[in-house]
Amino acid sequence: MNLRPLFLLFLSLSSFSAFSQDTLEVPNVEAILYTGNGKNQPLVVGLGGSEGGNAWGTDRWEKVRNEFTEKGYAFLAVGYFGCKGTPEILDRIAVDDVYKAIAAAKKQKNVSKGGVAVVGGSRGADLALLLGSYYSDINCVIGMSSSHAVFPGHTQEFNSSCWTFDGKELSFIPVNEESVPFLMKRDLRGAFETMMKDSVAEQKAMIKVEKIKGAILLLSATSDEIIPAVKMGEKMISRLVSSQFQYPYKHVVLEGSHEEPTKHFDKIFAFMELNFKQRHLTK
Repeated sequence: MNLRPLFLLFLSLSSFSAFSQDTLEVPNVEAILYTGNGKNQPLVVGLGGSEGGNAWGTDRWEKVRNEFTEKGYAFLAVGYFGCKGTPEILDRIAVDDVYKAIAAAKKQKNVSKGGVAVVGGSRGADLALLLGSYYSDINCVIGMSSSHAVFPGHTQEFNSSCWTFDGKELSFIPVNEESVPFLMKRDLRGAFETMMKDSVAEQKAMIKVEKIKGAILLLSATSDEIIPAVKMGEKMISRLVSSQFQYPYKHVVLEGSHEEPTKHFDKIFAFMELNFKQRHLTK
């Protein structure tokens, strides 16, 4: 009797049951939690960027998402605009609403009640940094192609902030006359560089990364066509240095475009293993 088919069926059923997927009921966000069978799984939160929807819950990120769960993490994929029941566009997104999804995930079975790591790309990286600056239980932030400051929401007028907190819009760097021609020819990097010449607005809009209560990893690419990511990352590192930031931090500069940092999860996993998971498990 050939037992191989039965053995393969057993393996497939075993792997299928090893992980679970649950949609959490949280107002204004879409939150999908992926967990393994282990107890006290450290929570990792995934935030997509300006593409909208729940990027981390899609097939594109399934492989990376599964790597997190295979390494013993619980993984929360959060969509904060462009999903059913969420704002339609990236404009005045409530940072506190996103945190409610994190708080709900921490209450689930087998998820650690301790620290949280947040991984974001592009605008999702900005959101990750903001979450870390406001909530002390977020003690690891990974920013891929991060901005150092808050910018306008994606409306036609560009006259409102991307983000709110506690019901108030966060200060942002506005679109100025000099940046308009760059926007019209879709040179986004040129537009951002021009907007950043408004040093007074920039100072008010800076994300307070020094308030994060844990490790920070920034990944930026030299030929980023969307934002001057390396320069923005250097501004954040300078802010950490001047504030004598007490937690581990690192800025990895890569050759490539805006998407390049998303190709280096080996660096992200290594950083998290040393600065988040090990510290989390030894507490």
